[in-house]
Amino acid sequence: MPIAMSTNSRFSQNRGKMGRPRMMSAVALVAFAGVIVSSVSLYQHFATSKTSFCDFGESFNCDLVNRSAYSTFLGVPVALIGMFGYLLIIALATVYRSKAETPILLLLASHLGLAFSLYLTYVEQFVLRTWCVLCLTSLGLIFTLAILSVVLVRTSARQ
Repeated sequence: MPIAMSTNSRFSQNRGKMGRPRMMSAVALVAFAGVIVSSVSLYQHFATSKTSFCDFGESFNCDLVNRSAYSTFLGVPVALIGMFGYLLIIALATVYRSKAETPILLLLASHLGLAFSLYLTYVEQFVLRTWCVLCLTSLGLIFTLAILSVVLVRTSARQ
């Protein structure tokens, strides 16, 4: 009986070690999608003429959102802030993936990004009264990253 428990606990430890690289790869992949979405949003932010991109009537209009007073924070386009945030998450999940503190840093970065994204979603709903598909996609991506980071922290704490 002790042999079976010993083998089982070794299996659990190995499974946790194999799972972390996969989780980090998933985090990097989702963050890369965030860089793409933020890049498109940044391009739309600086577009010189009105586009029909994401213009689905009064309820969905990325141009209106991307060119509003809320599309910048301290003079920096929100989409650029998003790009840097996603790039930071990619760096943590790839270059610094083996460091012990990386899961907690991913947790902090993703939750800060989620809080900022939720604030911007509030602005879309109650101030601008229109939605941006790119912004909602980014919200979904950062929400996914926040969940993945919680899983990483929990599995890292068990090891």
